[in-house]
Amino acid sequence: QVQFVESGGGLVQAGGSLRLSCAASGNTFRRNTIGWYRQGPGKQRELVARITSGGGVTNYADSVKGRFTISRDNAKNTVYLQMNNLKPEDTAVYYCNYVAWASNPDSAWGQGTQVTVSS
Repeated sequence: QVQFVESGGGLVQAGGSLRLSCAASGNTFRRNTIGWYRQGPGKQRELVARITSGGGVTNYADSVKGRFTISRDNAKNTVYLQMNNLKPEDTAVYYCNYVAWASNPDSAWGQGTQVTVSS
């Protein structure tokens, strides 16, 4: 079973930056569109950004457009999320998952990485 290991979160002041990483196990990484998701306090998990298998197409939630950049390295089975100009409302636990799997209630998720933005 594929496992995702997220890292790079932390505490940052508003306006600051963080770079998240997510490493995936297995040999299907390069064939899948993958996304970064987040779940804030008392909120449902939401898709923040996604990138196609070859990295040619990216999509972003309106709330992060222009501030976050998703990228991937298929040789390393790793997806990244560069987050700039962070806002307190970006505070959440951030996860990665294959977009095709994420809507499946039985899908396995990693532990995520906590991002806390102070005002």
